[in-house]
Amino acid sequence: MKRYRNGEIWDFEHEVAVATNRPVILGLDGGTTSTVCICMPIMPFSDALPDPLPVLARAVAGCSNHNSVGETAARETLEQVMADALSKSGSNRSAVRAVCLAVSGVNHPTDQQRILTWLRDIFPTQVKLYVRNDAVAALASGTMGKLHGCVLIAGTGTIAYGFTEDGREARAAGAGPVLGDWGSGYGIAALALTAVIRAHDGRGPHTMLTSTILQTLGLSSADELIGWTYADPSWARIAALVPVVVSCAEAGDEVANKILKEAVQELALSVKAVVQRLGLCGADRKNSFPLVMVGGVLEANQRWDIGREVMDFISKDYPGAHPIRPKFA
Repeated sequence: MKRYRNGEIWDFEHEVAVATNRPVILGLDGGTTSTVCICMPIMPFSDALPDPLPVLARAVAGCSNHNSVGETAARETLEQVMADALSKSGSNRSAVRAVCLAVSGVNHPTDQQRILTWLRDIFPTQVKLYVRNDAVAALASGTMGKLHGCVLIAGTGTIAYGFTEDGREARAAGAGPVLGDWGSGYGIAALALTAVIRAHDGRGPHTMLTSTILQTLGLSSADELIGWTYADPSWARIAALVPVVVSCAEAGDEVANKILKEAVQELALSVKAVVQRLGLCGADRKNSFPLVMVGGVLEANQRWDIGREVMDFISKDYPGAHPIRPKFA
């Protein structure tokens, strides 16, 4: 198949083959569910990114959020996914000129410095290293690299992050499930599991969530749910139940609908907190600003569309919010 760049036929396969002998950069997106690393050649880009991007290799691994799996496991995941990407591309560590690591769980300069220190143990001093929260990369993916506006991530976890054009930044949520990542996949699923237990012992109303979740997990009673939950309380494992909650809500279950409506309010509240602190909306609250929306919870693949509901909620107060669903996130 012929591909074109700048109006001319582009021999993509030949260029990729040649690129394996070139210096490369590694870009990593590390989340609570999965971690992706791409290896790309260093090449001059114009204002418009080439399509398709000249990716030499892509590797995927598990969770790299140290708050979820611990620092040792997170580091092992990051090291492995970088090694896999380099191996698939036919490159090696000596070809690396820069590493950009955007990972959830980088919440403080001490987190950033800790990761930079062990990256420096792997790569020599001439390799440029960049470490930021994954929300920064998510925002840039929707604004063509310009750090301005707000991003809302709602996957296993959730965070809202924003930048002004003069470099001020602010965040809301993103502190993990213990400190209340309400609206996240984990938060939605945890409330659903709680609703099942409450219905079982008489503290809460009957809900379709009980039979549906038990059937999904292959359990025969709500009592067994306790053992299932604490056998492996990893965030992604719990969050995987979100589609069950959505299906119950679409079937008319009042408890499931309430959980999703509360999630919408919490996600919108996170965005509003960032927008207000940075003044992205202007004094009259009508200024336009990009709102990048990323994460499985926000994907529009259900009739109960959480992302659309969040946007509708935000638009009532900030009509200038411009939603962006990035192609590369």
